[in-house]
Amino acid sequence: MKEAQPAAIHLKDYQVPPFLIDKTELTFDLDESVTIVTSRLHMRRNPASKKANAPLVLDGGEDVRLVAVAIDDYQLPPAEYRLDDNQLIITATPDLFVLTCETLIEPQNNTRLEGLYRSSSMFCTQCEAEGFRHITYYLDRPDVMSVFTTKIIADANVYPTMLANGNQVDEGETEEGKRFLVWHDPFPKPAYLFALVAGNLNKIEDTFTTMSGKNVALEIFTESHNIDKVDYAMDSLKRSMKWDEEVYGREYDLDIFMVVAVDDFNMGAMENKGLNIFNSSCLLATPETTTDDGFLRVEAVVAHEYFHNWSGNRVTCRDWFQLSLKEGFTVFRDQMFSSDMNSPTVKRVEDVSFLRTAQFAEDAGPMAHPVRPASFIEISNFYTLTIYEKGAEIVRMIHTLLGEDAFRKGSDLYFERHDGQAVTCDDFIRAMEDASGVDLKQFSRWYSQAGTPVLSVAFEYNEAETSLTLTVKQMTPATPGQPTKLALHMPIRMGLIGKDGQELTTQHQGVAAKEHVLHLNQLSQTFEFKGVSQAAVPSLLRGFSAPVKLNIDLDAQELLLLLSSDTDGFNRWCAAQQLAVNELSVLIEQAKNGETLNIESHLVEGFASILKDENLDPAMVALILTLPSASYLAELADSIDPKAIAKARKFLKEQIANQLKAELVTCYERNKMSDAYLPNAEQMAKRQLKNVVLGYWSVTHDTAVAKVISEQCLTSDNMTDEFAALSIAVNSEHSEADKLLAGFYDKWSNESLVVNKWLMLSASQEGSDALAKIKTLMEHPAFDLKNPNKVRSLLGGLTQNVPCFHHQDGSGYAFLADLIIELDKRNPQLASRLCTPLSRWRKMEASLSALMKAELERVQAQDLSKDVYEVISKSLA
Repeated sequence: MKEAQPAAIHLKDYQVPPFLIDKTELTFDLDESVTIVTSRLHMRRNPASKKANAPLVLDGGEDVRLVAVAIDDYQLPPAEYRLDDNQLIITATPDLFVLTCETLIEPQNNTRLEGLYRSSSMFCTQCEAEGFRHITYYLDRPDVMSVFTTKIIADANVYPTMLANGNQVDEGETEEGKRFLVWHDPFPKPAYLFALVAGNLNKIEDTFTTMSGKNVALEIFTESHNIDKVDYAMDSLKRSMKWDEEVYGREYDLDIFMVVAVDDFNMGAMENKGLNIFNSSCLLATPETTTDDGFLRVEAVVAHEYFHNWSGNRVTCRDWFQLSLKEGFTVFRDQMFSSDMNSPTVKRVEDVSFLRTAQFAEDAGPMAHPVRPASFIEISNFYTLTIYEKGAEIVRMIHTLLGEDAFRKGSDLYFERHDGQAVTCDDFIRAMEDASGVDLKQFSRWYSQAGTPVLSVAFEYNEAETSLTLTVKQMTPATPGQPTKLALHMPIRMGLIGKDGQELTTQHQGVAAKEHVLHLNQLSQTFEFKGVSQAAVPSLLRGFSAPVKLNIDLDAQELLLLLSSDTDGFNRWCAAQQLAVNELSVLIEQAKNGETLNIESHLVEGFASILKDENLDPAMVALILTLPSASYLAELADSIDPKAIAKARKFLKEQIANQLKAELVTCYERNKMSDAYLPNAEQMAKRQLKNVVLGYWSVTHDTAVAKVISEQCLTSDNMTDEFAALSIAVNSEHSEADKLLAGFYDKWSNESLVVNKWLMLSASQEGSDALAKIKTLMEHPAFDLKNPNKVRSLLGGLTQNVPCFHHQDGSGYAFLADLIIELDKRNPQLASRLCTPLSRWRKMEASLSALMKAELERVQAQDLSKDVYEVISKSLA
């Protein structure tokens, strides 16, 4: 651990920059050994700054070597500037001047994958959040917006493709015989949106005509062996452009939109203005190599990065505390897009399932923070589920409170009012208020208050007065730095389902309707509904109208009523999940106490009716049949016993499967298809249901199922069915699991993204020698510690492997800690994200908790980056 601990940066200390950069002119002379970067910054003092005589302080990186610096072509001698703590400091400057810097960097040695680096044979950049300072000295903060012109010089034989932000405005040849291209972006942007790519790339081309009649060239670039895998991404891009015009009135603004696939990338993708750079896993897709989930991910990520053109680029965030201003809003936009392209209910269930499992756990852990954090040590650690997913839920609540038309007026006003500006979450809220007339002052607490609220609900039916009263209490648990919580304002969409299964029309505050939106804004509130003709069960939080935990005492029959009769598909899924949670909780306690597992499952009754109903959406049936994940059950537990959770899930799954085997087999046969593969909603739904029921069928004692699994794995014409069958084989007692796994690798060894699936599945395979096999996998030619996708795949498999990762000797935890220590030296961003499984040590049962804590302390004793130090120190605090 470093002697001088990194200092926190606080939102309350924000000050406007003393200087502004009106124009940024960059020249990159790319070379295999050293790249020379020359920047000409047209600067002036900021009239809004109170520091009239402040020195010029530019951010730089430890990997940037300054060669020369000049003001208005006057070369500064060393006595007139200094380098201190990765900053270039110039004490005396004019009020208006051009600063020229020449720096040397070595992209080929950049393992942190920030700034300019090499991925395979290409140069590429990643500058969000603070990567630009690893390229040259700059005011590397989001509220300094500048117009960029970029000149790229390189050997045309090695790097025939040279790309940067904006439109190409010039090209030619240098005296040394190198080729150059010049790109100009007319829209001011902060340095984090800068992008450069150079390599030997292939491309596909298309065009899009905007609503005003402008033709935009669309180009997607990959290395030659992947060029056949981007047609779906191009289709997704055009659908995104059309949707953003129709729903938000947002038209694309440049002459060209470019996307590049990169194998080595810390994140999913980056919205750099006009030149999006994507992790290959989020862009490449073919039926043979990509699952249905992969196709949906490509569609969603392409949309997300494109939508950033307005919600993030044209209007950006003032400081990194406002990160959710662009990310939460854009996640909401991409979620709504995916809902319109596919099934809205299925999409909502998938999003909420992820939120309740992962983000709720984050909210309850040591890294809990508000959507607008008050402080951070390393901003890279705050690209979190809270910022993205909970941030999107906040925007969704605004949409619900205002209504669709008023929300559109608010977004129009926001874009019009702040185009070309760096703004705050308060500016977004203010635009929504001004456009709608709705007071969102109390609602704004969602941005500053951490934690997941818990709603406790009681209801009482008065038959004599045909009324029902609903009492709702809200409580948000204490989080680090916030022991006391205030009441939040949230919308509660709800209806009432009569005991006969019919949705009731009721009156609330003089309005008669089948569905009401309640405004909960007090710690305790009572709502009365009149004209309730019969005893009813409340259907609350329809569509998950607020990101909260719901406690309501419903018995099994009431949950079965909601499962079978609720008109809200999302709440039908919720009812099934709650039934399963109730039964699994009993089984988990039995397992913890060493008792024989035994339960009479009400889920069997509910699942039987669902399986027989051929009119239901197969995708919804698949989701309802899927038991709560081990991660979600862990999030609900006071003390996590991973082995008890795994044992309980296995037992309940076997009980359901054995009692419903005939229905499962019939459902499997009914959803088999002979049609050619299409990544459309109808086919995806059938494949999803078919593979869920096959998973159940596999745990019965039916000798026929092993042959079905092998046949599906070996003969399927699509990766969805092939990988589903392989996963089922590996995670069941299939006699040929090892053979199928080896054959899968042999078949796909030349497809890197498919090999990542193999790595994950291989690492998840249980057995007494599991950890030894995982260590062997790290020596396999298919594994590369420098590639984040491969690291995440391997460790994703490890953490799913309960007996291995949670072994009583702590060897699984020690293995992860060793990797964190090693990776921190080469890629701190990746290393910090791998700390999450260990950071939840306080919730583990006592013996495992002590082992986890010991490994965290061992990591803390190292000389750590800011990234890992922040996560580890907060985990142990």
